[in-house]
Amino acid sequence: MSDVMAVPATIRERAGKGAARATRRAGLVPSVIYGDGKEPVLIAIDPRIITKELNKGTFFTNVYEIDAAGTKHRAIARDLQFHPVTDQPEHVDFLRVSSRTVVTLEIPVNFMNEEKSPGLKRGGVLNVVRHTVEVSCRADAIPETIDADLTGLEVGDSFHISAVSLPDGVTPTITDRDFTIATVAAPSGLRSSEAGADDSEGEGDAAEDAA
Repeated sequence: MSDVMAVPATIRERAGKGAARATRRAGLVPSVIYGDGKEPVLIAIDPRIITKELNKGTFFTNVYEIDAAGTKHRAIARDLQFHPVTDQPEHVDFLRVSSRTVVTLEIPVNFMNEEKSPGLKRGGVLNVVRHTVEVSCRADAIPETIDADLTGLEVGDSFHISAVSLPDGVTPTITDRDFTIATVAAPSGLRSSEAGADDSEGEGDAAEDAA
């Protein structure tokens, strides 16, 4: 699990579209913290913080400690709205969490040891089926990545979820099958040569039949 990041925020006194527009004019992003059986808290956040976290690629999997006027809330981002023209963050929904909260979220896949895959070393192509895997876990045990070790994979091999060593308490939401995360496909040159060989064999067979 990644470190909990502290995020400063200010309290918004009013809800509604007019209040939200006023917050944006002030250079902040209107947001809300909800959940855990407590009243929602209206807040405003510096957009630079949101943009920085988005660029890391883990905005929806990090736990943040939001300091709103001296009261701290542990939360994860659940929804983010963008301006349709500028693509700037417009609103964020944060879910308040505790150590007992179980969340469902998409974890990015980290492909490891590509240099130890004989298939890739021969020119095979890594065909990524899933860039993320949806899992359920406690909010205080969210993994940063799902590590996929490609060691030993040959051309034509597939990497399945069963090959991943998940931390305790982390379970895929798909449980009815051993789903594929990636495959090692043959390089285009090899596929072409095999196809040509098949054609030649077919022509040879046809000639024998004609004779």
